[in-house]
Amino acid sequence: MIPVTDAVRARTFPFVNIAIIIASTLVFIYEVSISAAALDRFFFDYAVVPAELYDWWKSPSGVSEPLTVSSAAFLHGGWLHLGGNMLFLWVFGDNVEDALGHFRYAAFYLIAAAVASATQVAFDTDSIVPVVGASGAIAGVLAGYLVLYPRATVGIVIPFLFFLGALPVPAFVLIIFWFLMQLFTGFAEIGNTAASSGIAVWAHIGGFIAGLTIMLAARPFIPRRSLSQVRTRGQVKLW
Repeated sequence: MIPVTDAVRARTFPFVNIAIIIASTLVFIYEVSISAAALDRFFFDYAVVPAELYDWWKSPSGVSEPLTVSSAAFLHGGWLHLGGNMLFLWVFGDNVEDALGHFRYAAFYLIAAAVASATQVAFDTDSIVPVVGASGAIAGVLAGYLVLYPRATVGIVIPFLFFLGALPVPAFVLIIFWFLMQLFTGFAEIGNTAASSGIAVWAHIGGFIAGLTIMLAARPFIPRRSLSQVRTRGQVKLW
């Protein structure tokens, strides 16, 4: 299920969300412009390498290694990887930014990214395979959206039923289904490395739990008007 639109009207321009999308895209353009050897070095310098980050945790030295928990969120392994992540961020991120405010949203995103990386490392301490992508941070955004707008309508496209256009589903159905799939996959892969499936599922789980925890704590302090800008189903424009 691919989300393509939602029914929540943002009141403010999502400067941070768009900046993240632009930055991630520019970084990926740089990735495809360099040689394979240079790209490997780039990933080992700026992606999360679980074994190296775990070694740093046991014996901290310098700041370059822990900073990869943030820089890795701007790296991607392919056009589909980038496009899928940025689509999710485009659909859900602007509304979370609207509710939190620009600065707090930026902090929220980076914290979710850091917890996502830490969770993946905890389940994969010996791996030397670089872990890249914004999925963990975006999982936190999904959790935030779930807390804020559980009854909002999300338009999804099902690949093999694409001719039906965007189908409306409640946000809580889509997001909870997504999270349960991550849990199922994560427990099924315990003991394997990220390279075994190519997906750092525990980063998704960690980012989601971080976003859920932060947003549940913050929700009482978010003005109610930020939580009520939801169109009715009849006002949703789906394609």
